Amino acid sequence: MFPTPIQKASPFVQMAYKILLPVALFLWLLPLIGVAITSVRPASDLAAGNYFGIPSGFAGFENYSAVFNNSPIGYYILNSFKVTIPTVIGAVALSCLTGFALAVYKFKGNLVLFFMFVAGNFIPFQILMVPVRDMTLRAGLYDTTMGLVLFHVAFQTGFCTLFMRNFIKGLPFALIESARVEGVSEWRIFRYIVLPLMRPAIAALSVLIFTFVWNDYFWATVLVQGQHAMPVTAGLYSLNGQWVAAWHLVSAGSIVAALPPVAMFFLMQRHFIAGLTLGATKG
Repeated sequence: MFPTPIQKASPFVQMAYKILLPVALFLWLLPLIGVAITSVRPASDLAAGNYFGIPSGFAGFENYSAVFNNSPIGYYILNSFKVTIPTVIGAVALSCLTGFALAVYKFKGNLVLFFMFVAGNFIPFQILMVPVRDMTLRAGLYDTTMGLVLFHVAFQTGFCTLFMRNFIKGLPFALIESARVEGVSEWRIFRYIVLPLMRPAIAALSVLIFTFVWNDYFWATVLVQGQHAMPVTAGLYSLNGQWVAAWHLVSAGSIVAALPPVAMFFLMQRHFIAGLTLGATKG
């Protein structure tokens, strides 16, 4: 049912694994390496057609300083934080409550309601572009950070509920039953018994949702037009010139925009891995 661990595989499979793994890792990192090299490449190289060769010089300081001097990227990053942080708080908080209700309480339609949360994850979000845009226009939320926050919270809650419900299902139900016998209210059971046990899952889910929302480009361009609410993923377009694409500046801006989610992952790495692997083994 499960793949054989590589340590127990045949010598030929182990040798192939050791050869193919670095190759696959290099192919996966190749676009990131290309963006990083382009971000320190002089503009003269791009004008001369030297897109993939060795840079003729190092222009990292000039390119990265031009990113902040020639565009309001700092303001775009602030907008991304204004969208991402409330979304993470809202989606995770709602999913903790819905996951607890769907995992602990047995009521008619429980499974159907759970499937409705899950089914939303299989809908291609592109087909929602027109109705969501019209909805935000009618509600007066178009071209605002609040409109982006509300949409992301609504769209991410389905996946978060799936994650939290399955996590809570794996917790020992005897803890909840013993608390009920002692007369503890349902809210206090959630607050003081279940929620502390959910900290690894909350940390892992927060990192995932932060990355999803921060890297969103589609809805940032559909629901926002003005610079006052534009996230950094959509704001990178302003680094291009009117007639010539400044790929060295766009690459430098992309590296800057990618730093917050990367930093959050490394800061939360221990909790992230614990949240994903907790309950993976029995014993």
